[in-house]
Amino acid sequence: MSNNLPTTGNTRRSFLKAGSATAVTVPALSSLLAGTTAANAHATGGDSIQVALIGCGGRGGGAAANALAVIEAPLKLVALADVVQGRAEIVRRNLGAKHPDRVDVPDERMFIGFEAYKEAIDALRPGDIAIFATPPAFRAPHFEYAIKKGLHVFMEKPVAVDGASARRIIDLAAEADEKKLKVGVGLMCRHCPRRRELFDRLQAGEAGELIAFRAYREHNPVHNLDLFPGVPKDSTELLWQVKRFHNFLWASGGIFSDYYIHNIDEVCWMKDDWPVTAIATGGRHFRGKIDDQNFDSYGVEFTFADGVKFFFAGRAMKDCQQQFGGFGQGSKGAFTISARGHFPSRATIYKSQRMTSDNILWTAEQPEPNPYQEEWNHLVSAILSDQPYNEAVRGAKASLVTAMGRFAAHTGRMVTYDEMLEMPVDIAAAAGEIKDGSPAPLLADAEGRYPVPMPGRYKFEYHD
Repeated sequence: MSNNLPTTGNTRRSFLKAGSATAVTVPALSSLLAGTTAANAHATGGDSIQVALIGCGGRGGGAAANALAVIEAPLKLVALADVVQGRAEIVRRNLGAKHPDRVDVPDERMFIGFEAYKEAIDALRPGDIAIFATPPAFRAPHFEYAIKKGLHVFMEKPVAVDGASARRIIDLAAEADEKKLKVGVGLMCRHCPRRRELFDRLQAGEAGELIAFRAYREHNPVHNLDLFPGVPKDSTELLWQVKRFHNFLWASGGIFSDYYIHNIDEVCWMKDDWPVTAIATGGRHFRGKIDDQNFDSYGVEFTFADGVKFFFAGRAMKDCQQQFGGFGQGSKGAFTISARGHFPSRATIYKSQRMTSDNILWTAEQPEPNPYQEEWNHLVSAILSDQPYNEAVRGAKASLVTAMGRFAAHTGRMVTYDEMLEMPVDIAAAAGEIKDGSPAPLLADAEGRYPVPMPGRYKFEYHD
């Protein structure tokens, strides 16, 4: 499986470099506009559903591009918020050039700062949509405020970084259901119709009894794992940590939670279950002058309740063997969940354990619909038809299981699903109280260094 890398750059993260995504037509949505209820009546009669984007990095800009690309649904971007000066302007310029009739963001609706999310949300009306693409630590407080204002939500993955933040999202999901709000989570592989067909075939027994899974995400580092030379003179420590959120576990769950959640979630989908335990190994082979809180290699053994194993390998190192995909073994044959990245899946079932082109039982029809777009089509369809739609609990569970693998590697001990969910440590607790001028939740020592995971030494990831 050498050079098993994505063959397309069509991801939300690439937005700032590549501009907005290609618009797609969704004929099924147009028929819904005539039947909207009083709760979403402002979506008809030429009055659009308004959208606010909170978090204007590449991921946020890409999510907004997908929203506006639902061309038969009336979505309009009206507000932007970020903590970094200049990012909102990039999004406004890129999307405005692509969708001039769907971007209406004057300077007075461009908000900067840690409480800018409230101003952007306040610019919307009940029944509009808030997009959350900030670092995951902020997901729960932003979600809570959107629910209070009666907004539908699309939030990027992961939605939690540990058990405590997962519990908050699960509790908030119930509040959203009470208000009949629709909630999408950016686990787009779940919206891939070819993977859905694979799931149906596996559940029907075409590969036999499901006996093992494995997944890989091993490639060159996407982010610099060396914090040297530390906080720039023109920045606060807090703002610098948020800009470099992948380096800090409190902000993001690190590269493990942010990178690997898709691979882990799609395997759990195919198994139709969540693992009950995780045991792992990992380490930092290449050290910088000031190490961040990530390892550069991880190996995790997840176990499901029926004893089936799922082996995951993640690596962020230069010039090593590269693999990116998810696979499984059934008693009748092997199967591919994702061959070389998230899209297209190239899902396949083989006649035996030999995974070769001359041994295929079934393979996904090509080309495949873009799952980044499909998840938006599904969310908007649910809003317009007023159908129940809330992915927050599933997103929280996927985030929790991913955090299990990270925690097991960082501590050097087995962790169960229930232990992770009920764990008293709350590394993102401070996020809900952060304002401009607040101290960083994690402070450097006198030498500019931060605590790092050391398996076997600490009860929790980097402290007792």
